[in-house]
Formats: sequence, C-alpha cells, structure tokens
Amino acid sequence: MNRIEPRSGVAFKLPRGAELTVCDPEGRQVSDLLAYNAQDVREVISNGRTFDYEETLRLGKGNRLWSNRSNPMLTIIEDTVKQHDFLLTPCSEDTFRHFYADKPVHRGCFGNLAEALKPFGIEPDAIPTAFNIFMNVPVDGDSGLIAVKPPESRPGDRIVLRAEMDLVIGLTACSAYDSNGGTFKPIDYEVN
Repeated sequence: MNRIEPRSGVAFKLPRGAELTVCDPEGRQVSDLLAYNAQDVREVISNGRTFDYEETLRLGKGNRLWSNRSNPMLTIIEDTVKQHDFLLTPCSEDTFRHFYADKPVHRGCFGNLAEALKPFGIEPDAIPTAFNIFMNVPVDGDSGLIAVKPPESRPGDRIVLRAEMDLVIGLTACSAYDSNGGTFKPIDYEVN
C-alpha cells in the first residue's frame, strides 16, 4: 500500500482494467477522488452523468462512475462502507474562509489536487466535483438540506474500483475539519 499523508494529495496513471483500492487505515477519514481520460483530460468524471445513469445518490458495489462524455470511467467492485458523497466540491482556501473562519486557512483538497495534477496538464479550472470516498453527507428527505457528518468508516475499510479506460487519478487525504470529525489522518491506496 502507498500512503497519502494527512492533508495532502497525489496523482497517477491507472491503466484500463487495473484495480484501485482506497483504504482508510485509521478510520473516519475522507478521500477525494478525481478521474480523467488519460488520452484526453478534457473528459472528466461527472457527478451529474453518474447520478443520471446509475439512478441513485447512494453509489456502491456494482455502480459505475461516468464521464462528462457519457462513458463509464470506473466500476465499484468492492465497498465495505457503502457511504460516499458525490455532491460536494473539494475543500479549498475559500471553503476554509467560509466555514472555518476561526481556523487557519488551508489550501485544502482543491489545492492539493491542483498541484498533483499539474504535471498531467490539468489546470485548476478543470477540477470538477470529486467522488468523496467515505464522506458522510446526509440529505434531509423533506427539506433537501445537507449536512457534513464524520465518516462512519472504520480502520481497514476500503473501496475497490476498476478502471474502464486509461485514466489519470487524483486522490487526497481530506483536509476539511467537518469531513473527518476534526482530525486529519492518512489514506492508503494500491493499484493492482
């Protein structure tokens, strides 16, 4: 397993057919995942297309994550948590100023992803809504209000995704206080 240190991020190529395992080694940590077509990074993971084609907000084993061009990018083949968010954007300096005015500003997952993806020719404006692995964002059925609660993932929980095309992946150990119950922990990942 490779380790993403707390409040940091990485980017790497994931070939078609390879499996990406993302593990929460200590529990209650979120990992933002982005995917781009390695042949044309203008094709990118899309929450809207995914919700439309999968017909659910609760993505888990058997669901696919789709691109803005209506192509499947990743298939979830194992999932021990069954709770992820695909509504909220990566946290950023603006997120910290908005929600955590009493805490130091951090560049957040957005800044970490921008730095990690830059060598692949991906600019900050090309960063979409992330698939937030293990993130707990309940939606009230009546009002539609959302909340960010601590993850329910336990040490060793994981998700395994299979690449349906050659991809560039961005992955973080989330930096936002609410996303991980106010603590900052690592994320582990492995490619097979």
